[in-house]
Amino acid sequence: MADPSRPGRPVVLGQNQYGKAETRVVKITRHGALHHIKDLNVSVALSGDLDEVHYSGANAHVLPTDTMKNTVFAFAKEHGIASAEQFGIRLARHFVTSRESVHRARVRVEEYAWERIETSGADSRPVGADRAAHSFVRTGRETRLTQIAYDGRACEVVSGLKGLTVMNSTDSEFWGYAKDEYTTLQEAYDRVLATDVSARWRYAWTGDEQDAPHWDTSYAQVRKHMLQAFAETYSLSLQQTLYQMGARVIDSRSEIDEIRFSLPNKHHFLVDLKPFGLENDNEVYFAADRPYGLIEATVLRDGCEPRIPVDLTDL
Repeated sequence: MADPSRPGRPVVLGQNQYGKAETRVVKITRHGALHHIKDLNVSVALSGDLDEVHYSGANAHVLPTDTMKNTVFAFAKEHGIASAEQFGIRLARHFVTSRESVHRARVRVEEYAWERIETSGADSRPVGADRAAHSFVRTGRETRLTQIAYDGRACEVVSGLKGLTVMNSTDSEFWGYAKDEYTTLQEAYDRVLATDVSARWRYAWTGDEQDAPHWDTSYAQVRKHMLQAFAETYSLSLQQTLYQMGARVIDSRSEIDEIRFSLPNKHHFLVDLKPFGLENDNEVYFAADRPYGLIEATVLRDGCEPRIPVDLTDL
């Protein structure tokens, strides 16, 4: 379809979407004096029959983004937040099924973790009472992520995390690599291996409520297997460690078909202490934040096709 405002000019509208980004919703569930917190950052994007609003500005098929924001808040109250995935699925289905002009909804959720503050009387109090009922501290761990896409027929759920900082202080080497006239890096037979894990994994589940994974359990187990593989792999390269992390998840979690990692190599260089008359026996390092190596790869269940974007920022 040519642009009606410019007759004869071969201009067409391509892929488009719109929505409300980063609605921050905090849901407090109270069971008497015991409170629970869910802290989410929700972004909604809708696509469908939206040509006319672009061509002529007619808004008949445009649900205001303010309405999307209000829906997030209302659903938090009406349906609660059992998990980031469950909440995102409910929202995505609502936007597609409630409006004929909306053909596809994408909901992205970041979840921020809080943990209870331990109280001074913890040692003498019963289980369940060793932490404050209504006092929390933001944990310094990773951010949990999920993206839900729903087209009226099937859901695609891609979950993940970012900012999971890990380090091995030994059991890592790097040698035998290609060298040319610009190579100055010395081979390492005992080095620090550190990275900030950014990972996304795609569930085989497509929408049958009876077969839905237990989302919180699945997240916790994927995280556990990644960390265990990182700790238990004697690493000759960060690529090898990445593959072992992904393979451990695919082998251990039948509900997951694909996992993609983006791992910056957080370089730690031995400091030359000889000018001070000191030996540095793999003890004192300089942690360089940039430039850094960036290792990225997807690990798949055999027979599955990759669908997670190569650039994780596209999720």
